[in-house]
Amino acid sequence: MRKRQRVDVNLDELDQIIDRGQRAPLSESEGEKLKTAIHAMAERLLQKRSTEKTSAVLPSDTAPAGKPDTSESAPAGHGRNPAAAFRGANKVAVTHSTLHSGDTCPECRRGKLYHQKEPATLVRFVGHAPLEATVFEMERLRCNACGEVFTADKPETAGPAKYDETAIAMIALLKYGTGVPFNRLERLQGQLGMPLPAATQWELMAAAAKPLRLALEELIRQAAQGRVLHNDDTSMRILRLIREPGDKRTGTFTSGIVSLVGAWTIALFFTGSKHAGENIAEVLKQRAHELPTPIQMCDALSRNTPKGIETLIANCLAHGRRQVVEVVDHFPEECRYVLETLGSVYHNDAVSRERELLPEDRLRFHQEHSGPLMKGLHEWMEAQLAEHKTEPNSGLGKAISYLLNHWPKLTLFLRQPGSPIDNNIVERALKKAILNRRNALFYKTLNGAGVGDLFMSLIHTCELNGANPFDYLTELLRHAEELKRSPSEWMPWNYRETLARLATPTAA
Repeated sequence: MRKRQRVDVNLDELDQIIDRGQRAPLSESEGEKLKTAIHAMAERLLQKRSTEKTSAVLPSDTAPAGKPDTSESAPAGHGRNPAAAFRGANKVAVTHSTLHSGDTCPECRRGKLYHQKEPATLVRFVGHAPLEATVFEMERLRCNACGEVFTADKPETAGPAKYDETAIAMIALLKYGTGVPFNRLERLQGQLGMPLPAATQWELMAAAAKPLRLALEELIRQAAQGRVLHNDDTSMRILRLIREPGDKRTGTFTSGIVSLVGAWTIALFFTGSKHAGENIAEVLKQRAHELPTPIQMCDALSRNTPKGIETLIANCLAHGRRQVVEVVDHFPEECRYVLETLGSVYHNDAVSRERELLPEDRLRFHQEHSGPLMKGLHEWMEAQLAEHKTEPNSGLGKAISYLLNHWPKLTLFLRQPGSPIDNNIVERALKKAILNRRNALFYKTLNGAGVGDLFMSLIHTCELNGANPFDYLTELLRHAEELKRSPSEWMPWNYRETLARLATPTAA
């Protein structure tokens, strides 16, 4: 590819070129200048989308000291996984065809053979349709005298319903866990000779959501007791939305809430006209009165703050950092200082996680190692504006003003045990909703959005707690009556113990 030369342009000149191009063909130099500007802007947009790592956004000669820039030299992943990673695979034990434990070694004729703790492994993949159908052809016999017809009994393996719980769980996981729209799955199933209409898929999801709502309600109740709650929202489209009388708002959103409750992490999704602050307020209404005020992590938008509910608000440091990243091309040296300082703070936070420090110990660690860094950064930013080293209306000036204006909430992790430094966990959770939006584009009704919220909440909570979402949804559907009696025993982190208890015969 031919390397483009550097060309100095400004927006007024580009506007003039475009205006002339509407009246007459552009000259070669004008066309090259316009093409260069457009390509440069496109490359910048792609770079922003790909990564915001300091080593990627700063010029290569400004890489942090002692931290080599490996963005170009790092080898690509080979994509291989060890056999232990295939936790959901069927396992087949293969014994040796001629030898057994205790036999004499056929090689040396002196020693005895014994079992190795780890077997040799071989992984093989086979292809199947996402949902497989079985046609049971039951023999029929007819009397040639009286005409009576005798049909073979339905086999027990056929099950009581046309669609097994595993089929329903798989549709939910494909649609709400990985973003496969109903019509796309319909086409795939049709190509494989096992048709599954999109309308049928929706009917199965709507029917399954009714018994599973008890599990969601219990998740909401437990999430309200969390010591830290993250929240944010993203836009979402609902075609047929009937608003409450007097509601003049026009936007619709999916709010994400991630609550840290003891050792467990709960993800909740709410789609409709309410903002993230309104949805978290509804959740916190179920909070026990004797519990201390929870920490709420969000960005600085006012719509993320609940009304009438007291929370200890922390703001997202990554959100403030992102504003610096956006102007790094124009202020590389100044941005280098800010990004490297924040990078050291993030490094300290990673160390505290690796050491599994308790909240109080983590606070002391940050106060000792991150406190001086943040104090120096605060003094530097104040000097940039007070000494007129940075124009307040410039991109860097606005980024600095944002950090200074929200400094107490951005640095709550230096004063409050357990306070996070960013809102990344809920931004990652909202990718579930964004994936569904990109593939399916919209929800048809508010009820359809509610069904999506339910399954996304259950699925992502499983993922955050190391549970298998397919297995979890299947078991909830199979034990709907037990779920109705005691929802708290059917959470992603304890349903396996509940199943084991049900399988154990009760002593007489």
